[in-house]
Amino acid sequence: MQMLLTSLLLLSGTAFMLIAAIGMVRLPDVFCRAHALTKAITIGLSLLLLALWCHRGDQLTGFKVLLAIAFQFLTVPVAGHLFGLLAYQKNVPRWKPRRRE
Repeated sequence: MQMLLTSLLLLSGTAFMLIAAIGMVRLPDVFCRAHALTKAITIGLSLLLLALWCHRGDQLTGFKVLLAIAFQFLTVPVAGHLFGLLAYQKNVPRWKPRRRE
């Protein structure tokens, strides 16, 4: 059961990381890319760290994993917001959808 849960967490975390990578390539401007990156990376890394905790199974690893997840949720979204703010202040052009006629 432990290996099944570990595998499920690893696959889910990897899927979120893949979604973040696809978002970085496919989305049109810095604001959309920052949004996709911060959301998916935060969740993906958290799931991968939980998989590590599930695989190792001891309390010290659990404490370190929970501490790393807490720092992830505090720093990654703030960094994404700062990138967006800097792009806004530097007047980086935004994506404009094409009009269909």
